[in-house]
Parts: sequence; C-alpha cells; structure tokens
Amino acid sequence: MNAQLVEDYKKGKILLFVGAGVSANLGLPTWGKLINRLASELGYDPDVFKTYGDFLALAEYYRIKKGGLGSLRSWMDREWHDPRIDVSSSDIHKYIATGIFPVIYTTNYDNWIEKSYEYYKVEYNKIVNVSDISNCLPNRREIVKFHGDFSNDSSIVLSETSYYHRLQFETPLDIKLRADILGKSVLFIGYSLQDINTRYLFYKLSNLWDNYGSGFVKPQSYLFSSKSNPIQETVLKQWGIQTITSQIDEPGEALRNFLHELVNS
Repeated sequence: MNAQLVEDYKKGKILLFVGAGVSANLGLPTWGKLINRLASELGYDPDVFKTYGDFLALAEYYRIKKGGLGSLRSWMDREWHDPRIDVSSSDIHKYIATGIFPVIYTTNYDNWIEKSYEYYKVEYNKIVNVSDISNCLPNRREIVKFHGDFSNDSSIVLSETSYYHRLQFETPLDIKLRADILGKSVLFIGYSLQDINTRYLFYKLSNLWDNYGSGFVKPQSYLFSSKSNPIQETVLKQWGIQTITSQIDEPGEALRNFLHELVNS
C-alpha cells in the first residue's frame, strides 16, 4: 500500500472518485445490455447497432430519434435499482460508506452509494445541482453526482452532447470540485484504463490543476486498477496520476481487497 495514500487517508484528505466498476460489483446491468436496449427500442439488430459507434454516439442517436432520453432513463432506473439487490452484501460499498472519505464524487447515476450510507447510518448530503450545494447541512459527508442522478432527468450525462458539455468544466459542480481538491489527494476507483472517455476525464482534471498557476501544488492522484497496463500507466503518469495495481485477477475481489487494506490501515 502506498505510504502517502495511507497517510492522507488517515487525515481525511482523500477525495474519492467512484466509477461504474463499483456499481458492477452489485451485478448491475452492463453497458452491453444498455446498448441492446437502445437497439431494441429503435428497431435495430443489437449486433449490427453496436458497430455504428461507441455508447455515447449511440445514445445521442437515440435521443435525436426519440426526442429525449426520458424513456431510457426510466428503464435504467428500474433495472439499476432492482429490489433484489442487497447493498449490505457488498464489502466495497461498506468500505466506501464507513471509511474516512468526507467527499465522494461519482460518475454513476444509481443511488447505491446513498443506500449504503443509509444502511450503515452515515449522514450525508447528496449534491446533484447548484440548489443542493446551498441546502447542504453541516457536519455531513457529501456525495456529488458528477454525471447526474436518476432523480433528475436534466442532470443525466448520457448522450454525446451532454458528455461534451459536462467536460467543459464550467458548471457550479466544477467550481465546487476546484475548491474540494485543494490540499487533498484524489483516488479513482471503478474506472477502466481502456475507456477513452475515462482518460479524457483524467486529462481534463489534469488541465484543471495546471490552470491554478505556479503557486498551486498539484494534488497527488491515484487510480486503482486490478490489472497492470504499462502503456496506459505511462500516459496517466504524465498527467500526475499514479496507478495502483493488484495481484488479484478478478476486478471486484481486487478492489475489495484494496479498500480493505486502505480502510483498515
């Protein structure tokens, strides 16, 4: 375990970014199933449809043809929040909820982090838009839904247009992020090194830190990955992101073991 990461964790100076890999631990539908749903509603063969572009482009096409994403969002909300899912069975969510993580940013739309906080009786503020920031109660953890929340259709970052707009980093949530990262280390979990959209997020964050000027000390950033990828690790290193890897092949088990070591350090 990285000594500086452990020290920052114990001081409550870790800003945690949570990606889709954490939700996948609960058995939530994959992006493949979501693409199949898009194809079905639009009358395409799924195997043919997925060759026409990445998920963001396909979702953008769906939005244009359907006049919005409301129907898809409703289906996702039902599928992602199947009542048979038991958040108490997820050690990963337990460590996130009970660990020393004062502020969590997540690009996931689902509410399983919130449900884990409720299960472990941890008080929190959920922040989806600017009004939520002004209504925060003191002395509570914060869960910032960086790509939106199922409770608010307009907040969801799902199509290509909404994704590009989100990465302009000009919203009130971005202003909050600039304040939150001061003096903290950033830890990314549940993100894929293979995803170009994920790497673009890292790139934009790196530029955000660089824009603070020479007097600003860029925070140390870490990304946990279950598998080593020397090419992607080198690319991330130039942006100030250190990759932490595991000897465990299964992604869920690897992340669970990493968080166990960190939280119990």
